[in-house]
Amino acid sequence: MEHVTLPIDSRSRRLRLDNCPLCTRLLSLTFHHLIPKKVHRRTRFSRHYDCNILNQGIYICQDCHRHIHETYDEMRLANDYSLPEALLKDPALQRHFQWLARQHRSYPE
Repeated sequence: MEHVTLPIDSRSRRLRLDNCPLCTRLLSLTFHHLIPKKVHRRTRFSRHYDCNILNQGIYICQDCHRHIHETYDEMRLANDYSLPEALLKDPALQRHFQWLARQHRSYPE
């Protein structure tokens, strides 16, 4: 997979129709917090990160979003996958994103 820089957003959380930056399909995108909300109140995160950093994320399709959270728990995501590039570099996630790219949907989510 070629190197792609994913845009980080911390403003609007609305669904939007666009190409998923992970699987490239045109679908409704949902907001994925790079540091999951479940760990925001933990001391390590609340002391070392301000609110803007904790609320950063990327827009991805629901299928990619679901697979990320099925593959890794919130603490692992917060510690090891808090940068969009880390999601793209993970071999297990990469295989699934590539598989999803070959799947066709006849409707937006």
